[in-house]
Amino acid sequence: MKQYTFFDELIVDNFAGGGGASTGIELATGRPVDIAINHDPDAILMHKTNHPNTTHYCESVWDVEPEKICQGHPVGLMWLSPDCKHFSRAKGGKPRDKNIRGLAWIAVRWAATVKPRVIILENVPEFVTWGPLSADGFPNKNKIGVTFKSFVNALKMHGYEVQWKELKACDYGAPTIRKRFFLIARCDGQPIIFPEPTHGAGRKPYRTAAECIDWSIPCKSIFGRCKPLAEKTMIRIARGLDKFTLKAERPFIVPVGSIAPHLIQYHSETSGHEVRGQALTEPIMTVDASPRYGLAAAHIVKYYSGDNYSDCGAPLGTVTTKDRCGLVESHLCVLRNGADCKSLREPLPTICSGGEHLGIVRTYLKKYPPGIKLGHWPEVRELLNRYCGYWIADDEVLLLGISGELYYISDIGLRMLTPRELYNAQGFPADYIIDHDYKGNVYPKTKQIARCGNAVPPPFAEALVRANLPEMRGAKIHTMRELREVI
Repeated sequence: MKQYTFFDELIVDNFAGGGGASTGIELATGRPVDIAINHDPDAILMHKTNHPNTTHYCESVWDVEPEKICQGHPVGLMWLSPDCKHFSRAKGGKPRDKNIRGLAWIAVRWAATVKPRVIILENVPEFVTWGPLSADGFPNKNKIGVTFKSFVNALKMHGYEVQWKELKACDYGAPTIRKRFFLIARCDGQPIIFPEPTHGAGRKPYRTAAECIDWSIPCKSIFGRCKPLAEKTMIRIARGLDKFTLKAERPFIVPVGSIAPHLIQYHSETSGHEVRGQALTEPIMTVDASPRYGLAAAHIVKYYSGDNYSDCGAPLGTVTTKDRCGLVESHLCVLRNGADCKSLREPLPTICSGGEHLGIVRTYLKKYPPGIKLGHWPEVRELLNRYCGYWIADDEVLLLGISGELYYISDIGLRMLTPRELYNAQGFPADYIIDHDYKGNVYPKTKQIARCGNAVPPPFAEALVRANLPEMRGAKIHTMRELREVI
């Protein structure tokens, strides 16, 4: 039997998407993915923009003939990320599509034709429940997992050893808690390895939500908007303010010149108004394809000469003998369903591919008594009285004691996380191109977010490839620029 080196072997990314798995593979190997397949032109455009040395096939995985496109070359690694939404709990109570649920069978076709040495399949944890659907389009509860077992047995019949496991992205250096299912199949007699976590208790500290945020982006006040925020959004903001600013054991309020954020998630319209969030100094909750997270960033508030705000990450304005600076407390709010409320000292939650519902809330604090005016304190008081059960009279001001000083809330701001912040949370290199394609066409925000939420966090792929294909490992690379220089 002919022996091949890894230079002879191809790397194939089925369901390539925007390039998360390919990026991780390339960061691990220092070489380009050879073949990328996806039916979505938008996904192929983003992939080709960032992975120009890859051969791209914009068509259904079922229309691609493995033997034809491999041209006699052996396949060292085939990565598959079949559509997961018809397995995911996020699908809710809607009927499933059996054709989409069956996409993973493409692995068996490749195993039967070109027999990749290593196959890695990524999906949601519910993938193990894969079974036939009833006539009504819902999973048959009496046959849960039956199809999954058949799938595994089919790979074994083609000579593969098969193992699977759930992994969390934050354990491998991504600032998101995204949990995914990974199945590894190999036919070369080498052991299947699920890499040990590199981050967490007793290891490197988790990367945090705070790392993902661009603190220079301002937050617009929630008051006096041309289009008022929905009442349910105001409820979530109010309860987040109550929990993270007024009643928190360790509110994220810091001295001037520092950044003190935290993150909040809020449930969907159908699941109440439970406040969910986390500190920005923790990994962000799972990132999916919906920008549902918002950020509350710590800012300096100038109130002596007006109501101007400046970013705490920027140089401090001129310091005079008059104490003119205040503080800004921060948190993140999810305006739709999502992960539990957590501190910003943890990874970011999952980000999905739907509409915008992750926002940043900034609570601006000023020293009391006020230098000029109380700002939006009357509106803040009404918010707390109406939604949080406070009984603050019109002539009263709620004061916060911070380091021996008294502060009051002068304003509350809210903005949505940007696509770049979401890609940061997924663990993409900071210079990954997301806003335009290789032809120079602008990539709309909605499509940027869709590619992000559906993406494999690159640290996942990098860790798995380094562990299972050590002969392909290259030098440690951190940016797309470094990667392009190596390639």
